[in-house]
Amino acid sequence: MRSLPTIRAMGAAAVLGWTTLAAADGTGNTRAIGDGVYSFTLGEGNHSMFVIADEGVAVFETFSSRHAQAMLDTIRELTDKPVRYAFHSHNHWDHASGGQVFRDAGATTVMHALAAEWLAANPGRDSAPADLVWSGRRKTIDIGNITVELLYMGMNHGRGMTVFTVPERGAAYFADLVNPNRVMFSVVPDFNIGEWERTLTELLDLEFDVAVCSHNELPADEALDGCARAHVVQERQFIIDLRAAILAELEKGTPFMAVPAAVRLPQYASWAGYDQWLEMNTLRLMTDLWMGPFPWYPDDGADKSRTDGGDR
Repeated sequence: MRSLPTIRAMGAAAVLGWTTLAAADGTGNTRAIGDGVYSFTLGEGNHSMFVIADEGVAVFETFSSRHAQAMLDTIRELTDKPVRYAFHSHNHWDHASGGQVFRDAGATTVMHALAAEWLAANPGRDSAPADLVWSGRRKTIDIGNITVELLYMGMNHGRGMTVFTVPERGAAYFADLVNPNRVMFSVVPDFNIGEWERTLTELLDLEFDVAVCSHNELPADEALDGCARAHVVQERQFIIDLRAAILAELEKGTPFMAVPAAVRLPQYASWAGYDQWLEMNTLRLMTDLWMGPFPWYPDDGADKSRTDGGDR
């Protein structure tokens, strides 16, 4: 990755430009991808976003204490404004950990009630309870001259999966739902694949110019630029193409348990995980087609009558 030895050397033009920055301790990389919008990674496959507003900073996805501390150090090199909020996308430990770092720094940590309920029952070693827990389908939080929109789009992956947009900056953050240049993860754990596909269609209705995707298998330097609407389309198309390939094999009379080895999607052969995970992806989707979708919850615990979720 292209980087500068310190953030302090950038100057104001670089802060508002498209420069890759090295974290002060050399453990992370940050790139300005919009007006006050930054992507951040430790190079371990996890990507966060933070936005600098006139009244403070909003952070999206803390991942772990190590990741969170390196991101906080980077933010401190860029601005002395307080970190006002740290947003968690959903319940899984590999995403919902590290929040205590930002709580200790004075930030309010935020997650959906469905995620908070799960974490209360299944606390991770590095997770911490959220300070602000919201419910319903939509909530907005103002931070001076920006508004953060929190969108719970129903059942898809995990519990309480929230998509974030910052309309004034044309930015969005997607966790686990959009994974550029990668097939579905392993055995596709805790995904309702049909509802995931529906969610991807609805993401295309959102207004955003650039997004950060939590897992991004584009070349490292490209991944720092974030992800785009085209990657949402590609994610959905992979699911569609895999389902069609499975049904085609069954139509040919391929024995059920022979289908995973028979399915090949050469148009995705360059994607990360293709050789290791395609058969697992196939068997998982076949299981849904044979047994029915899982996980499934009635209304997934969300109150559809509300347009702006409450908090506690």
